[in-house]
Amino acid sequence: MHVLLIKLSLKIPYAHSLKDKRRQIKSLKDRLSSRFNASVAEIDALDNWQQAVMGVCMISIDKSYLDKQYSLVETLVLEYTELELINVTREWL
Repeated sequence: MHVLLIKLSLKIPYAHSLKDKRRQIKSLKDRLSSRFNASVAEIDALDNWQQAVMGVCMISIDKSYLDKQYSLVETLVLEYTELELINVTREWL
């Protein structure tokens, strides 16, 4: 069994309040969760309305499958126009 943790550092340039931030983060979180069947949570910068750090966790028997999913997650986030991807890291648990 392989566990992949993806940490996404995001900038939300068009957010002018925490409400704007939450709306953008919820949209991305729902999209990632439904498309990749992954657990997604905001894990840092909770009170900063123009930054967010999200964690995406996936489990599989096949490590190469998770490598492909990692690339697809990164591509999906890069295509999301309301957010800027600052940094993405992955950790095998």
